[in-house]
Amino acid sequence: MSNENPGRDSIQRNNFQDGSTTVRPGEELDWTKLESYLCRHLPDASGPLTVQQFPSGHSNLTYFISLAKIGTGEPLELVLRRPPFGSKVKSAHDMGREYRVLSRLTLHSVYPAPRPMLYCDDASIVGAPFYLMERLRGIILRRNLPPGLEINPDTARKLDEAFITGLVRLHSLDYNAIGLGDLGKPEGYMERQVNGWIDRYHKSKTHELPEVEQVAGWLKGHLPQPCPATLIHNDYKFDNMILDSTDITRIKGLLDWEMCTIGDPLSDLGTALGYWVDPHDPPEFQAIHWGPTMLEGSLTRKQLVQRYAEQTGRDVSRMVFYYVFALFKTAVVVQQIYYRYHHGLTNDQRFATLMDVANVLLNKAIQSIDANEV
Repeated sequence: MSNENPGRDSIQRNNFQDGSTTVRPGEELDWTKLESYLCRHLPDASGPLTVQQFPSGHSNLTYFISLAKIGTGEPLELVLRRPPFGSKVKSAHDMGREYRVLSRLTLHSVYPAPRPMLYCDDASIVGAPFYLMERLRGIILRRNLPPGLEINPDTARKLDEAFITGLVRLHSLDYNAIGLGDLGKPEGYMERQVNGWIDRYHKSKTHELPEVEQVAGWLKGHLPQPCPATLIHNDYKFDNMILDSTDITRIKGLLDWEMCTIGDPLSDLGTALGYWVDPHDPPEFQAIHWGPTMLEGSLTRKQLVQRYAEQTGRDVSRMVFYYVFALFKTAVVVQQIYYRYHHGLTNDQRFATLMDVANVLLNKAIQSIDANEV
């Protein structure tokens, strides 16, 4: 039985909404040019423009933009997203794709997501294509809970249940009905994914990692039979979710849709599992946890798989493949980010130790293969 006071808890959680801070050095944009562009293209917007940056995340750059509403002077709060500086992987930072997905989801009100406001493919404004969306306020759970935020075992369990139900709901959408039927090519999806991510690793290689060839070879030799395709997010995890500050088990909006496509839903579940750390995992894997998945009352990876299978009826007997692929894919993403740091394309010091993270992920993949379990 929960001993929380719901009213008091709701008030306290309002203090843990995701915040922004000053822009990191080297990631400033041409604010004067941006203000002029926005005031011309947003019908109710006027200056002055104020800008902060959301400090988390390792990929696309996300800024908090504030203008004034013409006539009232009330703040117009928006979020701007653009690709990272120095990225070699254009397909992973497709702002137009993300804008389109959000437009279709919100137009049909079929899934919780922020409403997109404006897309710009003129790279002369901020140095790359970008888009604007409404700012949804709420709680985003990152690596560690904010100081003072407590989640009891009952709430942790309900939060994890909502997490997997949100994924099930996404996979149940009729992507043709909402105008996204041409978003991807489901035939041969997993084979293309495996080969594509192996190729991405070699294009971003900076050091010799013998574990790469071991895991890559296993993936090539264990491709599963294709699963009927659904709309998939491809980066489903806690820090891409905005949770209601009055009910932390309710998802207000899912973020980061630029890799959304039509493909194997079990690969989406595998990606979610790849970010999920259990209490029995090796210490080095626990050290790189992506979110609060080890709270008392939390579901384990196996329990998430079981719950997904119960709600969808899908055969999950090959989940080890999808889990190993997710770990490999994340290791390659980490390698791509480290490549930018290694070659001086970003000065973000958070990236300096990412080679160690890639090694941990690859070793975890090998352990999963040997144990034949997620």
